Amino acid sequence: MATLNKFGVPIDGATGRGGILQPKLKYRFRVRFTGFGNLGANPVDLTQQVMNITRPKVTHEEVPVHVYNSVAYMMGKHTWEPITLTLRDDINNSISRLTGQQVQKQMNHFEQTGPISGGQYKFTTKVEILDGTNDAELEQWNLEGCFLQNVDYSDGDYAVSEPVQVIMTMRYDNATHFGPGGGEIFPQFPLTFGGSTGIS
Repeated sequence: MATLNKFGVPIDGATGRGGILQPKLKYRFRVRFTGFGNLGANPVDLTQQVMNITRPKVTHEEVPVHVYNSVAYMMGKHTWEPITLTLRDDINNSISRLTGQQVQKQMNHFEQTGPISGGQYKFTTKVEILDGTNDAELEQWNLEGCFLQNVDYSDGDYAVSEPVQVIMTMRYDNATHFGPGGGEIFPQFPLTFGGSTGIS
């Protein structure tokens, strides 16, 4: 007798338990970059040396509305929180060189000059979850307007056998979320906001 369809959580008499949906796996991912470092640089080296990356987080400010005997809350502006990317540093200095190009792009530490506008140093990052077969993706986060907020070249340690790491904290302006082939996860159709004028 088949039992796997009973592994789910009981919902109600009509729905039953159902089965378990296949989860996405953390180790099946890829990170790709556009516009990182200097023109003509090969960001594939970055993709090949990624160890781990955090996924996007969005936070909405809360706006307190003080009323008689109580407080209600409204949603304020949102903020996409920085993400952290950890890379293996290689003996060819490919990662250090690419990182250095982006650092210099954001601020020339030799000439002590900076870019005129964000378009001169910002880049795009794609964080993709793959299905494990080859390069087929299950989802894709597109991060726009990225720049390096912090670069940590880690440390040396006689007591360990780990690779040297370059740890980047990336700030970005906006994130959008897509399924396979660009299918919607974030709805792209205009949402209708109307009706009630109350706070809650």
